[in-house]
Amino acid sequence: MSVSLPAAAGTGSTLPGPDGTLGSVPGTWRQAVVLSRYQFRDYLRSRRFVLMISIVAVVGAILTTLVAYFRPAGLIDNANNFYGGLWAGGATFLILFAGIIFGGDAIAGEFQNKTGYFLMGLPVKRMTVYAGKYLAVLMASIVSILVYLAIVLGNAVYYLGGGAFNDVGQLLASIALALLYLLALMGFVFLFSSLFKTSLYAVLVVAVMFLFGFTIIQDVVIGLTGTEPWFLLSYANQVIAYPLTGVPAHVVHNPFTGTTYNPTYFEGIAVMLGYFVLTTLGGLVFFEREEFT
Repeated sequence: MSVSLPAAAGTGSTLPGPDGTLGSVPGTWRQAVVLSRYQFRDYLRSRRFVLMISIVAVVGAILTTLVAYFRPAGLIDNANNFYGGLWAGGATFLILFAGIIFGGDAIAGEFQNKTGYFLMGLPVKRMTVYAGKYLAVLMASIVSILVYLAIVLGNAVYYLGGGAFNDVGQLLASIALALLYLLALMGFVFLFSSLFKTSLYAVLVVAVMFLFGFTIIQDVVIGLTGTEPWFLLSYANQVIAYPLTGVPAHVVHNPFTGTTYNPTYFEGIAVMLGYFVLTTLGGLVFFEREEFT
């Protein structure tokens, strides 16, 4: 969706005002913030935001119902176990859907809907458009995750009372890791969104990769080569639960199920940082070179 932006090529540029005088024009990053604000407003008014909040509500309702019905011992009497069971797994799942729903066509839509022509007709850098949309998707995703966090906290207070906040530091550490995972996933989503000029293709590729592709690759790597799939984002995101559940053994040998691997803290954080930096920059490079034809 196109938005109106102050025309500027960089800080220090000047254009005549209504009264004929010259004034200062916002620079690249200030324009990115302006674009993100309008794009974020559009997200909040869109059906995709309603869809995302509906998914959050359904997931929250299912987990709330299951906990209320089964009341699993060890889960409802310990804050870390409770958050490790409800927050860590649910947040990973919802971050994936937020990235797909909000970011899948963030860049590809500019080509398919031809809205990029309006933005590119202004003296606005492509990096400004890219950064503005990135920030808007990030904010919309964070709002969705905060709604889920509120549901989890409500359940925790109901079952644990004041004890729900005894180990809040571990929960905050898990939230920080979830945010890093969100940034890494968004970089991957924007990379593929920049590769396609059709929104449907971009959304489908990202959805298939994260819902099925990474899991299949992980199983194949472990099953055929017997090596650790440390390079997969779906493997690295397991560290989101570590502040709450503790760090499991790196390699687990089982005579029945075979060898399984768990990422170390360093591996998980390093891989997610790598995905964030490399895919975000890669998406920007492709967007800069793509032609609006």
